[in-house]
Amino acid sequence: MRGKHRGTPPLKIIFGLLVLTALGFIVMLLWNAILPDVVNAKTINFWQALGLLVLSKILFGGFGNWGHKKRIMHERMHEKWHRMTPEEREKFKEEWRNRCGWKAQWVREQVAKMEGNEPEGGENSEKSVSA
Repeated sequence: MRGKHRGTPPLKIIFGLLVLTALGFIVMLLWNAILPDVVNAKTINFWQALGLLVLSKILFGGFGNWGHKKRIMHERMHEKWHRMTPEEREKFKEEWRNRCGWKAQWVREQVAKMEGNEPEGGENSEKSVSA
């Protein structure tokens, strides 16, 4: 079985480099065609476009197949949740409310205000500061 896949990795590397090169040129061409006229930006070369591509991948795309891992984690938590008794679920919820600290308290206060359970000028509400 190993012999069958021996030539695959170099082909994947070559294909990946070709795709990366094509994307770099696409980013460069789009940048140079649109941004200098619209926002008075300078034109960029291929290496700068490739750097922008990598930077955007880091900032917005991440690395690896996180979506797959996220789905697996969600499925595991879903299974675990359904195996819990109602008392265990309530204990779990309370523990996470305590872990979230002020955010959870703030959200509960906002929900209570929206439902009309707490007056608008309660003791935990923000006070307006006039300049």
